[in-house]
Amino acid sequence: MSPILRVLSPLWSPLTYTRWVYLVLGGAVALPYLLAGAVLATLVLGDGEAVSPDASLPLTLVAAPVAVLLIGATAWVPGARTLEGHLTRTLLGGPIAGEPVAEAATARSRARTGVWLLLHLLVGFLACLATMVGLTESAGLALAALTGEASSSTGGLLHLTGTGALDVPRRLLAPFNGLAVLLALIALMGLCGAGLARLAPLLLGPSAAERLAAAQDRAENLAERNRLARELHDSIGHALSVVALQAGAAARVIDTDPAFARAALEAIAAQARTATGELDHVLGLLREERNGATGPQRSLGDLDHLLDATRAIGADLDARVSGDVAAVPGVVSRETYRICQEGLTNALRHGGRVPIALRLDVGADRLEVEITNPSGPARRRASGGRGLRGMRERVRLLGGTLDAGTADGRWRLHATISWPPA
Repeated sequence: MSPILRVLSPLWSPLTYTRWVYLVLGGAVALPYLLAGAVLATLVLGDGEAVSPDASLPLTLVAAPVAVLLIGATAWVPGARTLEGHLTRTLLGGPIAGEPVAEAATARSRARTGVWLLLHLLVGFLACLATMVGLTESAGLALAALTGEASSSTGGLLHLTGTGALDVPRRLLAPFNGLAVLLALIALMGLCGAGLARLAPLLLGPSAAERLAAAQDRAENLAERNRLARELHDSIGHALSVVALQAGAAARVIDTDPAFARAALEAIAAQARTATGELDHVLGLLREERNGATGPQRSLGDLDHLLDATRAIGADLDARVSGDVAAVPGVVSRETYRICQEGLTNALRHGGRVPIALRLDVGADRLEVEITNPSGPARRRASGGRGLRGMRERVRLLGGTLDAGTADGRWRLHATISWPPA
């Protein structure tokens, strides 16, 4: 865009005129405050009687501070900040449009709101006066081409062609003079609106403390969502993977080996019950049922059940557990169980029917878990590696390390987690 068009763009921008409306509304709201200040000043200075012209200056000196105090006090009215914030975001726009506007919670926020109200109403009142004068002068100059006489309410300040009776050249120039006044008025309103738009985030936007609190709330919500996503992926995903493998195996041998098919169906039923309990647990977290029984919190104490269920589907699993798993802190025990569950699920899902080795070594203040299996042909994972990403998040939150990758033809998952000694 050329510099000339950039300068003239506010003339046809809709934002200029919505800001003009915002200023006019401020001026209209300011009028009752000014009248209230004038009435109170009259009562104080004139004892309820008319004030003489000589007392107009003292009247103004009393009325103005009273109006200012009344405007500032409006900030303490419940809902005033929210209403002003929404009006400012809708009509004024600018940076405040992307800021959250909440009800004032502190005296400092209310004071900032009071300053903004005072600024809005004062600038709006002046904008109303400028609008009234500018439109009147512009219309008078446009009509001067027809009437041949130009009158002015500003003493001819805006009349480049002069006032009174006009000759033919000045009558022809008068409409252009009126157009210039109108364009100058629009430009002035655009500048005032742009200035207020830059100040709005400072006075109506959240303070530094409010921004920090909002950021903490967002971080907590995101962490909770990630935790629930991990719970759903690890628990329900494991159960569905086992069900799919068992169902496929049962379908292949249902005619030749009914006993195995029956055992597979029983395993499917057991996994379905387990998945139901896990789902009830996650739904309880979603409903924030903190005090009720929302389902199992599986830990390393349930590891034997997980290993047996994995072997029941025909997996060749070699598991070795050393150390006292009951001595592992609760949160570490629960997260390590999920890591083992997801590691076995990935081995079954991506490796197929291959030998799987699981090693869990528990020490006094640390544990190591390792899951290995021969790496089969590379498969494209439709899930995008969410399971591995979830395991990394679990381990990172506990201050541990996790390595996963292929080496010497085997897929290896290795995690180390430590905790302060008791």
